[in-house]
Amino acid sequence: MKQIKTLLVAVALIFGMSNVANAQSKVAHIASQELVNIMPEYKAAMSELEKLQKTYDAEFKTMATELQNKVKIYTQEEKTKTQEENLKRAQEVQGIEKSVGEYRQKALKDLQTKEVELLKPVIEKARATVQKVARDKGYSYVLDSTTGTGVIMADGYDLMNDVKSALGIQ
Repeated sequence: MKQIKTLLVAVALIFGMSNVANAQSKVAHIASQELVNIMPEYKAAMSELEKLQKTYDAEFKTMATELQNKVKIYTQEEKTKTQEENLKRAQEVQGIEKSVGEYRQKALKDLQTKEVELLKPVIEKARATVQKVARDKGYSYVLDSTTGTGVIMADGYDLMNDVKSALGIQ
C-alpha cells in the first residue's frame, strides 16, 4: 500500500512538472504600450489631438489677453471712476475670470473625451491583433511586458515582431 501511494505521488509530480513545462512554452510577452505607440493610427490620433489642443490653447490665450487688457484699463481708470462704477467693473472682471476658468475646464474635459474616443479603436486593434497572433502561434497567455506593469521578463517569446508584421508596421 505504501508503494502505491509513493507511485501515485511520483506520477502526480511528473504530471504536474510536465504541465508546468507545457504552460511555460505557451506563454509569450509583448510591450503593449510600445506597440500602440508605433501604430500609424496612434500617431494620427495624437496629431488630431494636438491640433485640437492648439485650437483650445489659442482661444484660451485670446480670452486671457482680453481679460488682462480689461484689467489694465480698469486699473488705470480706477481713480477717475466712482466707487459704484469700480465695483461693477470688479464684478465684471470676476465674471470674465470665471468664464475663462470654465472654458479651460471644458477644454480639458473635451480633450480627455476626444483622446479616449480616438485611442479606443487603436488599443482594441492592437489587442485583437496580439490575440490573433498569439493564437496562431499556439500561445495560451500573453503577458504585458511594458515597463511599470510589474512583469519582468528574463526570457520568453516576444510577440512584438510578429504583431508588427501582422499590422504591416516595419
